[in-house]
Amino acid sequence: MVAAAILAIGLLGLASMQAFALGRNVDADEMTRVTNFATDIVDRIQFNRRNAIAYDGIDTAVACTIDPAAQPMARGDCDQWKNLLTGGFATGLGGLRGQVAVTAIGPTIPPLNQNLVALTMTWTGAAGAGKGARPRQVTVTTVIAPE
Repeated sequence: MVAAAILAIGLLGLASMQAFALGRNVDADEMTRVTNFATDIVDRIQFNRRNAIAYDGIDTAVACTIDPAAQPMARGDCDQWKNLLTGGFATGLGGLRGQVAVTAIGPTIPPLNQNLVALTMTWTGAAGAGKGARPRQVTVTTVIAPE
């Protein structure tokens, strides 16, 4: 009888650990997908580093404001990234929003053309392990330097 009670308690503990692990697995999946979305736009800015400042102010919650005549590549990147974040790839990431801020840094004489890129991703995470949906945020900061 004592052995059965100990076994029952052990199995209950195992079941609760399984639920906790499943919740953390959902969190890891969300973080992986959001981090991939963030690195996508950082790679695009890195590829177009001479015009990195054109990416300043991108916000996927509103329409792209980059002038397509002046910066066609940056405008295309903005539109494609917004479609990526609002399309089927972002399923399960409620209200996913990306914001980009680009600031020129470094000395001006001689100009080094370095830019600080700060990217903020916000979304509502899935409910996991008996908890309700909760707001989540990831911030990526990097420096884009000329070749």
